[in-house]
Amino acid sequence: MENILEFGTDGIRGNVSESAVSPEFALKLGIATGIALADKKKATEVIIGRDTRSSGDMLVSALASGLNQAGLNVRNAGIIPSPAVAFLTKSIGATAGIVVSASHNKFHDNGFKFFDSSGKKISETMEKQIQDNLNSFCPIDPLNLGTQENCEDATARYIEFCKSCFPRDLSLKGKKIVLDSANGAASFCAGKILRELGSEVVEIGNEPNGKNINDSVGTLFTQKLVDSVLNVSADYGIALDGDGDRLKLVDHLGRVFDGDELLYAITKIRVRTQGASSVQGVVGTPMSNLGLERAINKFGLEFRRAKVGDRYILQMLEENGWFLGGETSGHILVLNMHTTGDGIISALQVLEAVITIGDDLANFIDDLQLFPQLLKNVPLIPKKNWPINDKFKKAQRQVTDRLGREGRILVRASGTEPLIRVMAEASTEKLAQECVEYLISNL
Repeated sequence: MENILEFGTDGIRGNVSESAVSPEFALKLGIATGIALADKKKATEVIIGRDTRSSGDMLVSALASGLNQAGLNVRNAGIIPSPAVAFLTKSIGATAGIVVSASHNKFHDNGFKFFDSSGKKISETMEKQIQDNLNSFCPIDPLNLGTQENCEDATARYIEFCKSCFPRDLSLKGKKIVLDSANGAASFCAGKILRELGSEVVEIGNEPNGKNINDSVGTLFTQKLVDSVLNVSADYGIALDGDGDRLKLVDHLGRVFDGDELLYAITKIRVRTQGASSVQGVVGTPMSNLGLERAINKFGLEFRRAKVGDRYILQMLEENGWFLGGETSGHILVLNMHTTGDGIISALQVLEAVITIGDDLANFIDDLQLFPQLLKNVPLIPKKNWPINDKFKKAQRQVTDRLGREGRILVRASGTEPLIRVMAEASTEKLAQECVEYLISNL
């Protein structure tokens, strides 16, 4: 992975062998963040959590030292999901929350996610201020150093919070669930949440060793979950990613449901039980399936597309006063439950829906007709295939005309990797494949 120093839609991320997430950079980042927060004359406490990567302890220590040098106090929540840090930051009135994680990436990557005092991703203005401060000098003043302490009850508080998001008059009793925590941050709490809500839980991907996070498990690799669901005759399988903010679900037949399908299920139960006026609209991204948009519209709801990234979904939801949005990847926001995407809470919302209606998930969303969608990644070669040239623009127009209203294309540079993502939706898989291959041949 390239050395990424700038903020992306999901924080700062890079390979731990490179300077983007070295201890030296983490120290500088802690100082830069501390200076930015001190400039705002806010409170002086920061919550830090991490996932299970082997580099996590090292980076947390360096980051906390930088924050201390700038005069901020640190509370270490240990290994805990990203949305748990967001919850704790707001719950205890901390200045900010920082998660050391690279989400769904393999163990050799790591990075940093930031939450403000309200439990939401920090603003772009604050990001810029932190970045501007990266080379600032901060003298060590023994009289004004911050302190460090462990947040001993962090996991217990988060478990109770998640349970409170599930109706008290419902229970998971009688449900057998296979849980895949991706050997990540949710390995020590997700199973407890489901068990305490009544379900029988079979866990996989819950034995982190520092190097196996997201390794053939989690939301990007669901085959082991599918096999386990079928082998133990489970009702559902739940897959989380490395930091616990993404979700995929598997039913008793082994069918995998992505973020678009799960967002639709949550929307549909809200419309059915509370009326369309209670929802008003739903936010997706350019990657959201055209079928989801049309199905949402049939409820009489608006569907709008924000830029890729939960930050932009959140912004659009807040601008419109809505609360439901998400990405195909399984990053789902339910703002009347939490301030950020949370895989566990999203799973509980879907389970609430199927228990309420007394049906299985596939039947519940059988009116959602997704368009076949194909996405391919092409290595980004600056000045050669990006920015796109006139030849490619002509190919785009040709494909768009061919698809008409029964499909669409999307071409964008990744915000976190040196890739160009080329996507097509069409009435058939064959047509989608032909469109993507034609576009790539003209890059």
